Amino acid sequence: MPEKINIELYEIIKIGECITTEFKKATNKLPTNLFETVCSFLNRNGGNIFLGIEDNGSITGIKQEYIHQMKKDFANLCNNEQKISPTVYLNIKDYEINGKTILHIYVNESSSVHKTNGKIFDRNEDGDYEVKQPERIANMYIRKQEFYTENKIFPYAQISDLRSDLIQRARQMAINRNGSNHAWANMNDAEMLRSANLYAKDFITGKEGLTLAAILLFGKDETILSCLPHHKTDAIYRVKNIDRYDDRDDIRTNLIESFDRLMTFIEKHLDDKFYIEGNQRINIRNKIAREVCANILIHREFSNPYPAKLIIEKENLKTENANKAKMIGKINVDFYEPYPKNPKIAKMFKEIGLADELGSGVRNITKYAKIYSGGIPEFKEDDIFRTIIPIVVTKQDMAQDMAQDMAQDMAQDKIINKIIEFCQKERNIFEIMEYAGYKNRTRFRRDYIKPLVEKGLLYMTIPEKPTSKNQKYISK
Repeated sequence: MPEKINIELYEIIKIGECITTEFKKATNKLPTNLFETVCSFLNRNGGNIFLGIEDNGSITGIKQEYIHQMKKDFANLCNNEQKISPTVYLNIKDYEINGKTILHIYVNESSSVHKTNGKIFDRNEDGDYEVKQPERIANMYIRKQEFYTENKIFPYAQISDLRSDLIQRARQMAINRNGSNHAWANMNDAEMLRSANLYAKDFITGKEGLTLAAILLFGKDETILSCLPHHKTDAIYRVKNIDRYDDRDDIRTNLIESFDRLMTFIEKHLDDKFYIEGNQRINIRNKIAREVCANILIHREFSNPYPAKLIIEKENLKTENANKAKMIGKINVDFYEPYPKNPKIAKMFKEIGLADELGSGVRNITKYAKIYSGGIPEFKEDDIFRTIIPIVVTKQDMAQDMAQDMAQDMAQDKIINKIIEFCQKERNIFEIMEYAGYKNRTRFRRDYIKPLVEKGLLYMTIPEKPTSKNQKYISK
């Protein structure tokens, strides 16, 4: 069943069509001109596409029995180079609005120039238009190449300069998140990098090779140091020794493992705080940490030697990272229109489940900070993008949380460690349940097996058939 439309999307629909919003009538199949809009959004500023809505904004809806096939067709076409080149990974989701079902597609601005059916499209206020003039096409390539540092090409870098284990980890995370039919499942490393647009051609010089995005995501430490000597993320804990620091992690490695280390640093120094959202118990600290860590890594101007910083102080969690500012001053979250600094890196993080849609980070940090500490974060855009998140938790709150959660969390951590150790050899779910002393298979799969698989701590022996009766799990 479709989800109820959220307030953010509802407000976008109310405003109507514009340079970043497109409505398309659809009842039982994808519109024939859908990928012209996908292409133009990729080439311009990105945007939202709604299927099942007339040009004038009236909701006509899509027949429920066709939703599954339309979503499947869309995913297949996104992976078809004859339809869209370079190929893209876009989510399509069904929502219920006014008793009718619509489909929503969010398209990030791309750092590549895309074609559909061999034609290039761009976007203006009136809609999509084909770009035919050679000089305008050349300008599009130059604009993308010059603005996005992640596009810088290193023609002498080889796949052997990347870490194959990291590429495999990203592949497995994408499969765990999106299903065994994910396009990367049957690709070798080189094909996967090309599919993710991490191998490109410079249309100014004619050189082609691995991009800076590929090297930052998957490069060996010595490769990253050679290509970007100033690359660094500084995690600092400064509560007692305010002139220097109490703890520090100097991170100079790939972005995926940088994310892991930043998360660990926050978990080490900030207290848990749990909250019931809907019918699910969530860790507010980890919700904030996930958004903060993703934002500081993927929305950075890598050509600037200013090191990214994550600083935990007595009353605030602060971040700083180099930026190409489109405005100066404090961000009004209600009217903030984000833009991708590194679309290919952001797309990879989203594909493997470490980030969500563009703009969700600012909204989620604001939402969960209010719950965590009662404070309102500040976001300041300039050449250095700064975030200040209040994190004060009262002693009373901490005592209540600790009394309520300590026993449960310790027991859960113990079970997780037991599972990982036990699964150094292949085990089926019944063997694992028996060893962990658990009887309810549905809850055990939901609370332990699925999260461990999604985090890459357990691997399925038959990933293409997650529910196979012969499925086993291994931790290495």
